[in-house]
Amino acid sequence: MRWIRLLPILLSATVSLLGLGAAAQSTSSQATALVVPYAPGGGHDSVARILAPRLAERLGHSVIVENRPGANGMIGADYVARAKPDGRTILLASPAEIVIAPSAYKKMNYDPMKDLAPVTLAATTPVVIVANPSLGVRTLADVIALAKRTPEGLAYGTPGEGSSQHLAGAWLAHLAGIKLLHIPYKGAGPATNDVVAGHVPLAIVGMAPVLPFIRDGKLVAIAVTSPERVTWAKDVSAVAESPGMKDFAASHWMGVMVPGRTPADIVQRLQADFATVLKLPDVRDRLAALGVDPVGDSTAAFRDYLAVERSLFAQMYKFSGLTPE
Repeated sequence: MRWIRLLPILLSATVSLLGLGAAAQSTSSQATALVVPYAPGGGHDSVARILAPRLAERLGHSVIVENRPGANGMIGADYVARAKPDGRTILLASPAEIVIAPSAYKKMNYDPMKDLAPVTLAATTPVVIVANPSLGVRTLADVIALAKRTPEGLAYGTPGEGSSQHLAGAWLAHLAGIKLLHIPYKGAGPATNDVVAGHVPLAIVGMAPVLPFIRDGKLVAIAVTSPERVTWAKDVSAVAESPGMKDFAASHWMGVMVPGRTPADIVQRLQADFATVLKLPDVRDRLAALGVDPVGDSTAAFRDYLAVERSLFAQMYKFSGLTPE
């Protein structure tokens, strides 16, 4: 199993002190841990480091970003699920460890629906299909036409096998009737770098890590996988605009979750704190610069959102050809 093979590496999870470049350290009893289940430098990590100092102002004590990467986010999620339910250990969750893992694994160390409690949907970021300019494609129709002329399969990189981006690619290939060859990487950064270098023709990744390359002309934005075009990138079409794709939607999101036994009053207090922080103009501006749209909805709305997402990704998982481990 992936979990077993990766365990020696995963146990070396990095703990990063908020924005100070300090050496890793354990969370103080006087601090709140904002756990990122991925390595430093990615989209979740960047968002956490924007939110943490403003959240600390609301809470009246320090908020430390802890990176606990591994097993497609499950190391960090399991850590939070087992933490004391006092509101001092918070997960900045992603689809992988919450709504995809139940389809990918026959057995898990935690139940995302029971051992973790939803607080709020913090933000969404569109998944985007990007290409190296030398490939000569500018639209999704161009990509589909090229794939049909490439019977061995048109390669695309993603942050990893079974990721939301991988499943989006599998669903796209199914709907378009084309063959796409999935190339998994250990994160969006390496996948993006290989497309920029011309080693892989396409990538399907979150908008945040590729936005600078798109702005500099080093990558071509083919289409976003959100239901509609995003307001700050109106010139990039949505996959759903293409014939036969009207129901296609696969956004990447960042959700706030706490241990499942956390009292309701603590959950509601945290929901209010995060919602307030996500409305701050400077926070919204900094998130927008990363290609991230802040949300901060109610706990009930986030719970309903997760139920829909789990059903959607279960369907997408079938198109990937993967089998549960």
